[in-house]
Amino acid sequence: MLNLFPFYLALIVFIVLLIMLSNKIKVAYPVLLVLGGLTISFIPFIPAMKIDPELIFIIFLPPLIYEAAWTNSWKELWHWRRIIGSFAFIVVFLTAIAIAFFANAIIPGFSLALGFLLGGIVSPPDAVSASAILKFVKAPKRMSTILEGESLLNDASSLIIFRFAMVVVATGQFVWYQAALNFFWMVIGGIVIGLIVGILFLKAHKWLPTDVNMDIILTLVTPYAMYILAEGVHASGVLAVVSGGLYLSNFRHQFLTGSSRLSGENVWQSLIFLLNGLVFLLIGLDLPEIISGLQKEGFSFYSATSYGLFITLALIIGRILAAYGALVVTLIASHFIKVAESNPGLKAPLLLGWTGMRGVVSLAAALSIPVTLANGVPFPHRNLILYITFIVILVTLMLQGLTLPILIKKIKLPVFKDHLPEEETQRIIREALAKESLKYLTENYKAELEHSLHLQKLFSKWENQLNSDENSEMSLRNKTIYGNILEKQRRLLLHLNKKEKHIDEDIIRKFLHQIDLEEERLKLE
Repeated sequence: MLNLFPFYLALIVFIVLLIMLSNKIKVAYPVLLVLGGLTISFIPFIPAMKIDPELIFIIFLPPLIYEAAWTNSWKELWHWRRIIGSFAFIVVFLTAIAIAFFANAIIPGFSLALGFLLGGIVSPPDAVSASAILKFVKAPKRMSTILEGESLLNDASSLIIFRFAMVVVATGQFVWYQAALNFFWMVIGGIVIGLIVGILFLKAHKWLPTDVNMDIILTLVTPYAMYILAEGVHASGVLAVVSGGLYLSNFRHQFLTGSSRLSGENVWQSLIFLLNGLVFLLIGLDLPEIISGLQKEGFSFYSATSYGLFITLALIIGRILAAYGALVVTLIASHFIKVAESNPGLKAPLLLGWTGMRGVVSLAAALSIPVTLANGVPFPHRNLILYITFIVILVTLMLQGLTLPILIKKIKLPVFKDHLPEEETQRIIREALAKESLKYLTENYKAELEHSLHLQKLFSKWENQLNSDENSEMSLRNKTIYGNILEKQRRLLLHLNKKEKHIDEDIIRKFLHQIDLEEERLKLE
């Protein structure tokens, strides 16, 4: 282990360099990381990267899913709940079924149970890849919201299929009513456990005398606690992390201080950066070992690659058809549901259908397949499933990932009026903050306002939208008053976010972030 430590450090440096290169040439970093891992895997004397399959899920999934839930907007997710739900559950289930029968038909000796196992692995698209690509192009807010919301739930639905298929492969039995009860428990149990753990950690943050470091440590422990507890009672660990993460994210301003939020954000960004880099690099590093195992199962490199390409093609076509199927449902629903769009257009479904890159969850699921069954017999076609998964991830990342920016520019999506323009939103928020601050200052600190030069400057700043003199020092009393005003502004922003549906929550969060920074600056004066 000690001899491998320098190699692991070198891998981290390699990840950083590749991501720097991806930013420079404006290519999504998952693409370069996969290719980079594949390249160095063929270098002589490079040690094989092996991770215990049982630890794959527990190491990578909880923090990745928790961070995604934490950064998503509940308001936006609820607004697009119909299409997110249809893609996260209905499309994933239909995709898994289609792949199960397709793989069973084209691959000799590939049972239907193995087909469902493979379908559960490759059915969920990866939001990390899509988000990394979309940041280089101007895409509508609704597209990124739908993709991120879908990724939160499709991981759970696909892993539920994966778990049932694993049981069937191991036991050779499938009792439908037991499966239905188990499915119900996995969904409801996972959500309830996530919320209970979330409430407990929220209370712990409030009641215990924590500081910034302790708060950050608790946020790192939270997703693992949710996942492990849910999986321990055979509920969905993914849904537990999603529900608990969304709950805590919604109440972050009630139990975390501004300092904890700012410091925690930096820690989590670094952690997720490293985990994503390692996972995509593992995809490339694992290929030589997977290929060597194909021959033991009686498959040639050519035949296994063909199977992988056919299944990839089926996945791409299936998602595009599903996107236009959702369009048809939306058009029909618009006659009965007021919030459904009567004319969503033909271009948006094409873009949504093309953003079906596979990645982290598919790899983690494939690698988690045990080498042997409980009776010691080798797991059937394990290396073939791993190789097909690799082909699906590589082709979708390369083909769809590299062409998605071109597609967005070519099809010229219409301007959706889901939110007010950013400039108008910022103007509304600034005016509301200035009005609320002036009202609070004059009603509660009238005497201090008459005698304090600094408060008069603050008054002038909000009245005329001018910057105050940052070099003048504030008295302790004035700092207290200013801190109270900042808290009043924070409450106003949170109220605006709940009340105004057409205000983008991302902009609200930027203003909340500025208030946190202003509070930190106030502490240093």
